[in-house]
Amino acid sequence: MSCDMDGDMENQLELEEKTRLINQVLELQHTLEDLSARVDAVKEENLKLKSENQVLGQYIENLMSASSVFQTTDTRSKRK
Repeated sequence: MSCDMDGDMENQLELEEKTRLINQVLELQHTLEDLSARVDAVKEENLKLKSENQVLGQYIENLMSASSVFQTTDTRSKRK
Protein backbone atom coordinates (compact mmCIF):
# COMPACT_ATOMS: atom_id res chain seq x y z
CA MET A 1 0.00 0.00 0.00
CA SER A 2 2.91 2.29 0.71
CA CYS A 3 4.09 1.75 -2.89
CA ASP A 4 0.73 2.87 -4.25
CA MET A 5 0.86 6.04 -2.14
CA ASP A 6 4.38 6.78 -3.30
CA GLY A 7 3.34 6.19 -6.91
CA ASP A 8 0.29 8.42 -6.55
CA MET A 9 2.37 11.11 -4.91
CA GLU A 10 4.96 10.88 -7.67
CA ASN A 11 2.26 11.05 -10.35
CA GLN A 12 0.74 14.06 -8.62
CA LEU A 13 4.12 15.82 -8.52
CA GLU A 14 4.73 15.05 -12.20
CA LEU A 15 1.29 16.35 -13.10
CA GLU A 16 1.88 19.55 -11.12
CA GLU A 17 5.27 20.02 -12.80
CA LYS A 18 3.78 19.47 -16.26
CA THR A 19 0.99 21.95 -15.50
CA ARG A 20 3.51 24.50 -14.29
CA LEU A 21 5.65 24.05 -17.40
CA ILE A 22 2.64 24.31 -19.71
CA ASN A 23 1.57 27.52 -18.00
CA GLN A 24 5.09 28.89 -18.29
CA VAL A 25 5.21 28.02 -22.01
CA LEU A 26 1.85 29.71 -22.58
CA GLU A 27 3.01 32.81 -20.73
CA LEU A 28 6.19 32.92 -22.81
CA GLN A 29 4.15 32.54 -26.01
CA HIS A 30 1.98 35.51 -25.02
CA THR A 31 5.07 37.54 -24.19
CA LEU A 32 6.57 36.67 -27.57
CA GLU A 33 3.35 37.68 -29.34
CA ASP A 34 3.33 40.98 -27.46
CA LEU A 35 6.98 41.65 -28.30
CA SER A 36 6.41 40.77 -31.94
CA ALA A 37 3.47 43.17 -32.14
CA ARG A 38 5.59 45.88 -30.49
CA VAL A 39 8.42 45.32 -32.99
CA ASP A 40 5.94 45.65 -35.87
CA ALA A 41 4.56 48.88 -34.39
CA VAL A 42 8.06 50.30 -33.91
CA LYS A 43 9.03 49.39 -37.49
CA GLU A 44 5.92 51.14 -38.79
CA GLU A 45 6.61 54.22 -36.67
CA ASN A 46 10.23 54.23 -37.84
CA LEU A 47 9.17 54.24 -41.51
CA LYS A 48 6.72 57.05 -40.84
CA LEU A 49 9.37 59.14 -39.08
CA LYS A 50 11.91 58.51 -41.85
CA SER A 51 9.39 59.74 -44.39
CA GLU A 52 8.63 62.83 -42.30
CA ASN A 53 12.35 63.52 -41.91
CA GLN A 54 12.82 63.36 -45.67
CA VAL A 55 9.99 65.84 -46.19
CA LEU A 56 11.38 68.18 -43.53
CA GLY A 57 14.90 67.87 -44.94
CA GLN A 58 13.67 68.78 -48.40
CA TYR A 59 11.66 71.70 -46.97
CA ILE A 60 14.72 73.03 -45.12
CA GLU A 61 16.86 72.60 -48.23
CA ASN A 62 14.31 74.57 -50.26
CA LEU A 63 14.19 77.34 -47.66
CA MET A 64 17.96 77.56 -47.56
CA SER A 65 18.27 77.73 -51.33
CA ALA A 66 15.58 80.44 -51.50
CA SER A 67 17.25 82.57 -48.83
CA SER A 68 20.16 84.83 -49.74
CA VAL A 69 21.65 84.29 -46.29
CA PHE A 70 22.49 80.68 -47.12
CA GLN A 71 23.66 81.28 -50.72
CA THR A 72 27.28 80.44 -51.30
CA THR A 73 29.43 83.40 -52.17
CA ASP A 74 31.98 83.11 -54.90
CA THR A 75 34.81 85.50 -53.99
CA ARG A 76 36.46 85.09 -57.40
CA SER A 77 33.43 86.40 -59.30
CA LYS A 78 33.20 89.45 -57.03
CA ARG A 79 36.80 90.43 -57.79
CA LYS A 80 36.24 90.57 -61.54
